[in-house]
Amino acid sequence: MSEFAGRSALVTGAASGIGLAVARLLAGRGAAVGLLDRDQAGLERAHADLAAAGRQIHSAVADVTDAQAVLLAVETLVEQLGRLDVLSNNAGVQRYGTVDTMPEDQWEEVMLGNAGSVLSVSRACLPYLRASKGCIVNMASVQSFVSQKNALAYSSSKHALLGLTRSMALDLAAAGIRVNCVAPGSVDTPMLDWAFSLDDDPEGLRRQVAEMHPLGRLARPEEVAEGVAFLASDRASFVTGISLVIDGGLLLGLGGAPR
Repeated sequence: MSEFAGRSALVTGAASGIGLAVARLLAGRGAAVGLLDRDQAGLERAHADLAAAGRQIHSAVADVTDAQAVLLAVETLVEQLGRLDVLSNNAGVQRYGTVDTMPEDQWEEVMLGNAGSVLSVSRACLPYLRASKGCIVNMASVQSFVSQKNALAYSSSKHALLGLTRSMALDLAAAGIRVNCVAPGSVDTPMLDWAFSLDDDPEGLRRQVAEMHPLGRLARPEEVAEGVAFLASDRASFVTGISLVIDGGLLLGLGGAPR
């Protein structure tokens, strides 16, 4: 497929999970892709895998919570890519805790990792996106709309990301830059595996979480990547400021089953 031929994309969180799936899909549809992640070993594997498939791939190691490192990495990647048309923000972190138990440093880590970093990366990319009248697709969550117990920082950060997406869409519309987000339910990624590993019965919890979704399973990263690709494409040329929910029906029902 050549839907993104002649275009370039920068993908954060690209070493694994949804970010890697997004990079693979965009590259497979003709885009030159810059990979950004703090996991050097994972990034090297992702780069080698995509390049071996004949894709035009560049990569840079940077922590998205370090604004200066992000600025330098973006400059390097765009110089290699030649232009920038799509920014896909996927990097994120999950921590658990309540208003009583969440340590201050973890609150700051999650808010910066899931919301502040999107602002920093987007700011670094804006000069190039203005030139191309490109687009930004952020990775939100069903927890941008609802909250789970014991997930204070994560839910708060994803609510913030929804507001950030909408505000950026308004502010950048006059420049011809579209900004949207994808809001997945539970996705079968290494981050979700880590969350399951915290439970005494990881496999039992995996089954339980899958059954929470009316479709009866977890999402595959590739299914979420399809949403990102749509929002980044000309098919969505009149779409900005939306949240595309990809949740297997998770948000459809109310709790309980009244007779």
